Amino acid sequence: MGIFSRISDILRANINDMLDKAEDPEKLVKQIIQDMQKELTKSTQALGKAVASQRMVEKQYRNACAISTSWEQRAKAALKAGDAELAKKALASKVKADEDVANYREMYETISNQTEAIRSQVEVLKSKMQEAKSKEAMLIARSQMADTTKELAQSLGGIDTKSGFDKLSKMEEKIERKEAEAAAFSEIIGGSGKTEEVQTFEELERNAKVDSELERLMAEMGMAPGTAAAAPGSDLTAQMGDPGFSLGSN
Repeated sequence: MGIFSRISDILRANINDMLDKAEDPEKLVKQIIQDMQKELTKSTQALGKAVASQRMVEKQYRNACAISTSWEQRAKAALKAGDAELAKKALASKVKADEDVANYREMYETISNQTEAIRSQVEVLKSKMQEAKSKEAMLIARSQMADTTKELAQSLGGIDTKSGFDKLSKMEEKIERKEAEAAAFSEIIGGSGKTEEVQTFEELERNAKVDSELERLMAEMGMAPGTAAAAPGSDLTAQMGDPGFSLGSN
């Protein structure tokens, strides 16, 4: 499979096609990335050589131009000195230098065009490489998820779920029965554990709290201690016994 065919595969990112071909998607994706990296390395090296050749020819071209200019200046100097023959010799050398200039210029243009073409290919490969790498993780994740889903489905297919849930239900009933027995036992033990002395002390503590609350309320209302005492059968006692009695009523 050629590099561009593999690039096309990964850019389409069709994981189903890969699976249909009985290929390991993870290995295939990694192999594609490796192949692309090799091609990119080769193209980059070729670009480096092309640029070096371009610079060398450009230097030769500029040197030929300088030689041509130099011979022309010598011809002018010979003419000023009245030596036409010497001027012709200088111009003959200039003509040869001009031929070199033309050849180097043509060579430079050709190499420049080739260099730009290689540079464009390298840029395309770099772009494709980045796109492939961005899809690499996604494709591998999708492949692993597909494997996990398949394995889970196969595992569930081999389990007798009805029998399993029946066993769980029976176990839950046993645990609930144990919890109910434990709660009932705790209630029995807790209810019979208080002696008469303990109950008496608890009643005294409650009465003390009631007296404390009464004193607090009387202090807030500006009443002297004992003024709110009501004898059994008094109106206040009768009113407090009335279900409709309210402390806010007049």
